[in-house]
Amino acid sequence: MSVLIEFAMFPTDKGESVSGYVSRILKMFKEGEVPYQLTPMGTIFETETMSEALKVIEEAYERLAPDCNRIYATAKFDIRKNRSRRMTEKIESIEKRIGKVNT
Repeated sequence: MSVLIEFAMFPTDKGESVSGYVSRILKMFKEGEVPYQLTPMGTIFETETMSEALKVIEEAYERLAPDCNRIYATAKFDIRKNRSRRMTEKIESIEKRIGKVNT
């Protein structure tokens, strides 16, 4: 199974620039084994189960919770049985049709 998630999480009580807080979450991904891709508006990651996906989101929250009183989060899930590596396969499918993207 493949659970693709696009999510964003940040504090709303820390002023206009929150990159220092978002960086905590990205550091979690860099130190972990979950495949991810940073975008200007959020982060995309892929797990094999819904339980794993929810654990990642919970860990991201725990990175902010100690000193943030209000946290905003959005998440979109694309869950597909009998598939894996969809983060890369979906891009490869488009590139077969139109050539390299994001260069």
